[in-house]
Amino acid sequence: MTALQHLPARQRAALILCEVLRLPAAEAAGVLDSSVASVNSALQRARATLAELPDDQRPAQVDPENAELLARYVDAFQRYDMKALLALIHEDAVMTMPPFEFWVRGNADITAWMMQPTPRQCAGSILMPVQANGVLAWGQYKPDPDGGYQPWGLQVHEVSGGKLSRLTFFLDTSVMFPLFGLPPHLD
Repeated sequence: MTALQHLPARQRAALILCEVLRLPAAEAAGVLDSSVASVNSALQRARATLAELPDDQRPAQVDPENAELLARYVDAFQRYDMKALLALIHEDAVMTMPPFEFWVRGNADITAWMMQPTPRQCAGSILMPVQANGVLAWGQYKPDPDGGYQPWGLQVHEVSGGKLSRLTFFLDTSVMFPLFGLPPHLD
């Protein structure tokens, strides 16, 4: 969100491609139809702009204590291991999916819902990290029947007491993914 608010499009794209997706400058240049020098310059300007922001406007870092929890979440979700997810989610956690009026409460009900026929299509998904509202979030790509992976949702979760307390899946990928510099499809 900080990059969206403070950086021009080219700098924002270079920052997301190189620092979030960890692409080398040469690959980012190919994606942006630009030169390596141009990507490096945009990246340098983006870093300088973010470094000059007041502390309360800079991107937040993941707390070390939450980093392990979030890594375990990504691993369990990508394996679609409901037993492992159940252990990572608060007993009274809430899951929502804007823009739908969808709300599930409780870790047992959340993981049971994920095993229903339609949500089960998310098995085998890939999560790509992004920053959203100052927290770590993920662009979720589910398997595409035509090959590769298609965008499905932007996952933004809250942590409380060492477990996930709120799971929010923003499903408007045609709007959300371009805003976060996420690719429209993965091979």
